[in-house]
Amino acid sequence: MTVYLHGDLGAGKTTLVRGLLRALGHAGKVKSPTYTLVEPYTVSRLHLYHFDLYRFVDPEEWDAAGFRDYFNPESLCLVEWPEKARELLPAPDIDVRLQPEGQGRRAIVSANTDSGKQCLKKLNVVF
Repeated sequence: MTVYLHGDLGAGKTTLVRGLLRALGHAGKVKSPTYTLVEPYTVSRLHLYHFDLYRFVDPEEWDAAGFRDYFNPESLCLVEWPEKARELLPAPDIDVRLQPEGQGRRAIVSANTDSGKQCLKKLNVVF
């Protein structure tokens, strides 16, 4: 599954990923991949990859680093700043748009595929 995270600097994209990882049971450190471009996590059998493409500039780096391989049926890829590499990324199953609202944030979540719709449907049961 591929999830695009949209929002200005400081909108809370990395904080959202950190919260998701904590909710999934990850107890270790969760750092921003601003300089490494990707941080991998394994929680139970889930392979989660957190991308931050804010500093991404070289499309050749994408293939050289093997990033394309991270996007597969066994992985959850959360991508901050997807517009920096849109032509290299698979289409998102889910888009999350974070916007400031008062003292907090508003998350606008939309599903773009059947997989994304099924995921959101399951999440609605939880909330």
